[in-house]
Amino acid sequence: MNKRIVIFDTTLRDGEQSPGASMNIEEKLEVAKQLARLNVDVMEAGFPISSPGDFEAVKAISQNIKGPSICGLARATSGDIDCAWDALKYAEKPRIHTFIATSDIHLKYKLKKTREQVLEYAVAAVKRAKSYCNDVEFSAEDASRTDIDYLCRVVEAVIDAGATTVNIPDTVGYAIPHEFAQIMHNLKTRVSNIDKAILSVHFHNDLGLAVAGSLSAVLVGAGQVECTINGIGERAGNAALEEIVMALDTRKDIYGITTGVNTKEIYRTSRMVSDITGLAVQANKAIVGRNAFAHEAGIHQHGVLEERSTYEIMDATSIGLTENKLVLGKHSGRHAFERRLSELGYELSGEELEKAFARFKEVADKKKEIFDEDLAALVADEVHSIPETYQLEYMTVITSLEGIPSATIKVKSGGRDIAECAMGVGSVDAVYQTIDKIVNVPHTLIDYNVKSVTGGTDAIGEVTIKIGDDDSVYIGRGASLDIVEASAKAYVQAINKLVYHQSKRKKTNGSDNN
Repeated sequence: MNKRIVIFDTTLRDGEQSPGASMNIEEKLEVAKQLARLNVDVMEAGFPISSPGDFEAVKAISQNIKGPSICGLARATSGDIDCAWDALKYAEKPRIHTFIATSDIHLKYKLKKTREQVLEYAVAAVKRAKSYCNDVEFSAEDASRTDIDYLCRVVEAVIDAGATTVNIPDTVGYAIPHEFAQIMHNLKTRVSNIDKAILSVHFHNDLGLAVAGSLSAVLVGAGQVECTINGIGERAGNAALEEIVMALDTRKDIYGITTGVNTKEIYRTSRMVSDITGLAVQANKAIVGRNAFAHEAGIHQHGVLEERSTYEIMDATSIGLTENKLVLGKHSGRHAFERRLSELGYELSGEELEKAFARFKEVADKKKEIFDEDLAALVADEVHSIPETYQLEYMTVITSLEGIPSATIKVKSGGRDIAECAMGVGSVDAVYQTIDKIVNVPHTLIDYNVKSVTGGTDAIGEVTIKIGDDDSVYIGRGASLDIVEASAKAYVQAINKLVYHQSKRKKTNGSDNN
């Protein structure tokens, strides 16, 4: 019988620490719902004390998500742990995850504490967390660079204090897989009470070894693997959930491990995280990249046509991909459209379905072939997690080889129409200059990215942008057969987020002053 391993997803905490990948509460809740569909065992929802927004996000996820354990991160201090519990106490299955660094380099330069002091902090933190809930995880930050004798002492002490999971992180992505396996072997053989806790691992990808290191740890007894969707995270990222899960699934002969993950939700989860964070998935990314199941070489194509297993070790449908085939057309009705979205895993409200269907019919009149990827882009474009202060109503853009590009745009806001025109150095710049005149909200355009959803000159184009104010970065995305229109929609969506969250901050600050 295969052993069951715990999949701990930290996309909403460590993953969100990718530069420019921050999510608002509504977006975090949307991703959390999808992670629940993916059926991860543990969902690290955030670091509650790090900001009021993170606290509210963890609280909202605790109140609304059922199934996975909901985890919050806390440093080994009373204030952090108390704050984490205040956010987590609504969860069906709460977990407090407390940590402190244990390597000499961190003790000397960051903590400025002795080994004995850190040991005392670790034990006290676990005991305090244990007073709130039974499920307590302890992490020895920078464990891979920690003296092994001291690491064994810390692990034994925190298990005695009540830790149910002990995490051994390769915080800076330094460890080589066989080296880390030896650390795990030492802990398994030298810590007398190791059988009373689940031994977990958490890898960063600075040397490109996060997945390899995680799998090496599984071979020597790790009972939990911490990972993120698409491998996002600090610096070079974390171990990629989809790669770990599919490696364990594909090579059961080696690992003898199962997970509870619903692999058919992998692709959809990957796309959602990419859309919301604005972090594109590279084309040759394992499992979820656009080219992961593509075959260019003639000899490969011939082999796959004769027998897929000649060059494909996984079935694309196992991660939720479908054949790139025509699924709907302009004569398709609402029922067929709704059924196909349901088959793809989308659950829309009545209003969202109406908006998505109207957009589908509009695109189907212009594009002969509607693929599943097109449907996913249209749905993502029409379903909004925040109120739309500004709605794009009308746009005319004029450009020429030697002329000056200009744009005339009308938006609806607060029941009234606002129209403006402006010029720019290019079509998109003209559009953005015009929108800026309408909304008059100070911000900076940080990033602009465009890609096609499928092939052909009639492909739907997706634009992802990032804008920022003094407090946050806001991500907008738009999809259209016209890339200038997609650019406008992405810009308006990002501005709507900025305006909404600025308004929330003003209300919060106003209530604080009362």
